[in-house]
Amino acid sequence: MLRAQKSLAIWLPVILLAACSQEKAVPRATIDETHPVQIITAQQDSMQRVINAVGTVRFRRETPLGFTTAGKVATVRFEEGDTVNRGVLLAALDSTTVGADVSVAVAERDRARSEFERVKSLYADGWITKARFETAEASLKAADARVRQAGFASGTSQLYAPSGGVILARNVQPGQVIAAGTPALILGENDGGFVFRVPIIDRDAAQLRVGMTADISIESSAGELIRATISEIDGRANEATGAFTVQFQLPRQAKLKSGQIGTANIKLPVSEGGALQIPASALFGVRTGEGLVYVVDSKNRVETRNVAIERVTDQFVMVSGGIRPGDKIVTSGLEKLRTGSKVRIVTALR
Repeated sequence: MLRAQKSLAIWLPVILLAACSQEKAVPRATIDETHPVQIITAQQDSMQRVINAVGTVRFRRETPLGFTTAGKVATVRFEEGDTVNRGVLLAALDSTTVGADVSVAVAERDRARSEFERVKSLYADGWITKARFETAEASLKAADARVRQAGFASGTSQLYAPSGGVILARNVQPGQVIAAGTPALILGENDGGFVFRVPIIDRDAAQLRVGMTADISIESSAGELIRATISEIDGRANEATGAFTVQFQLPRQAKLKSGQIGTANIKLPVSEGGALQIPASALFGVRTGEGLVYVVDSKNRVETRNVAIERVTDQFVMVSGGIRPGDKIVTSGLEKLRTGSKVRIVTALR
């Protein structure tokens, strides 16, 4: 037993020395090895972010038209898609009901007027009280109001086009009974022209202002670009999506139709605070709110820079601090690099 312990004590240093020799013999990349990499050059124009938002073409004014009283529809003169001129008769209710309402209101007013004249004479002779006189006077005024109301309903039992335009929707048919205020037709008014409406998330919508421009591409127009200007931005986000609807005023074109789908190419203002847009593949060692990038120096060696992550999109990351316009940032081949590694640029991306 003692002899075995002595042997182990003799051979242990030899075994450890051999292990260290084998470890040193394992090949590994030296700092002078040249690594092929792709880079992107941070430039001033990379500070400007462009977003693409899908939206639809609409008339600026798409007006629902309805009757102010319930009734039976007598006629509807136009179909969806028809073009109409200002002042043309679009639809009408059966005049039987509204006409009867006017007659009843007129008869009640005549009765109230006769009663008032009788009470007025008695009040002047002192036969009735002032309260009785005031009641008769109020009844006459109420009857006059009902005549005006019935006359208004009679006048609005016919729908006339407030502007030239296109019938976008026809919601009633002859013989149908319709409730008061129900939209019978929807008219796209030519006077207001066309607009392009797109939903924009709150972060981007906050950077937009009325008067900013965008290029609109309508799918049905073979990709022809239309320069448009922001005319309105919703003051409140959609409760379901959280997005704000941004409206672009379109120039008058014969090819535009309500409902066409297109894409708005919007250039957002330059980010404040020196934020730059770089590919997500350029980041490594990412932690909460920060990460690392490799920057190539004049001797084609890389140095590590710490950057703050401002915002993340589908393909890009907005970063600030650590890099400047003109810096060459490695976008691929990062896994083989370390600070001081020598690189060979194989592809330079703008």
